[in-house]
Amino acid sequence: MLGLSLDQLRADMNRLLAILFHQGVLDEQFLQLQQLQDESSPNFVSEVVNIYFHESEKLLRNLRALLVDRELSDYKKMGIHLNQLMGSSSSIGAQRVRNVCIAFRAASDHNNRPGCLRALELLEYEYCYLKNKLHELFQIEQQRMLAAAVRYPAPQQHLNNPQG
Repeated sequence: MLGLSLDQLRADMNRLLAILFHQGVLDEQFLQLQQLQDESSPNFVSEVVNIYFHESEKLLRNLRALLVDRELSDYKKMGIHLNQLMGSSSSIGAQRVRNVCIAFRAASDHNNRPGCLRALELLEYEYCYLKNKLHELFQIEQQRMLAAAVRYPAPQQHLNNPQG
């Protein structure tokens, strides 16, 4: 029964990853990131992605703040934030987020405030979609790891017999 559950969880993970690749949400860089994960660092990918989310949320807040003030949109600073977000998105394989950053950067290079506002909306949408889907993926992975651990329980001593 547990073996079937483990296989089902693995299939669910693979299906979700296939969808994310097909949609262009992720690219091969995410697979390379996964290859760096092993028994010595079983949570490597989720830890790297969580750092990405933490930093990205700060950058998104900064971008929104720069666009709120109609009189003083600092397009140069916007470009710096977008370059950071583009680079970190590329490093985890967040392809659609990176692509929106590129379009956003083009709008900021032309001091195109309406274009920047549209790009920010799309960027926030793509970021939330990515975050939700990767959260879902990591939940399935956690369930799979727990199911694998239950499958091979550690030997336990009997409470009534201290000698085993």
